Amino acid sequence: MDHSLPPACFHVSTESDIHPHAWKKLYFAHHWPVTVCKMNANDCHDPPKYWTIHGLWPDRAEDCNRTWHFNVTEIKDLLSDMRHYWPDVLHSSLNRTQFWKHEWDKHGTCAATLKVLNSQKKYFGKAIELYQHVDLNGCLLKAGIKPSSSYYKMTAIKEALTRFYGVTPKIQCLPPEEGEKAQTIGQIEFCFTKELQLVNCTTREGGSNAVHAHLKLGTSELSVCNDTLPTYYPSEVQIHK
Repeated sequence: MDHSLPPACFHVSTESDIHPHAWKKLYFAHHWPVTVCKMNANDCHDPPKYWTIHGLWPDRAEDCNRTWHFNVTEIKDLLSDMRHYWPDVLHSSLNRTQFWKHEWDKHGTCAATLKVLNSQKKYFGKAIELYQHVDLNGCLLKAGIKPSSSYYKMTAIKEALTRFYGVTPKIQCLPPEEGEKAQTIGQIEFCFTKELQLVNCTTREGGSNAVHAHLKLGTSELSVCNDTLPTYYPSEVQIHK
């Protein structure tokens, strides 16, 4: 299986030495909106029932250019796709752009060392292209993995994704709450090289804490899923009274 993107995607600059914030790979994170809402239900209404983009994150850099401000007019041609594929799950107002601003400021300004990501339109547009290329929603459905009141084995989810993509993604879960036995799947990250080819996410490298620090929402926190715990893939937000 060829995991590369079309050749047009490969006109990139890898001269990271000209930039003070060197990084090696990109984490492309999808999150499950129902779980996001479970983590922070105070301002979350009717979340999408499909995996959406959380972000496209260089592994070793954050806030690389504080003077390069987000400007929504630069992505005006992408707004329809952005609202669908990259919505602000916690704040559903169509006019709200704070989530995208945060992602650009923190991650996009660092990803911009690559020629294919060196503008706001390129960064967000390429993320949408990667989302459509990966087609996580379609992959899970083909594997028979869909939201359910039953539990899944984490190993079965991992094996299905690895078999489909030929690489190992990073899967994040919400640990069981008190009285619960199951973890809740919340985020799936795919790793890409600077040439935008899929690679395993399993390699542990020093200095990648920037990505891990990004996973806290509200008072709950995602962590790498436990292979031995039953895994809940919720179809709707459970309101705990």
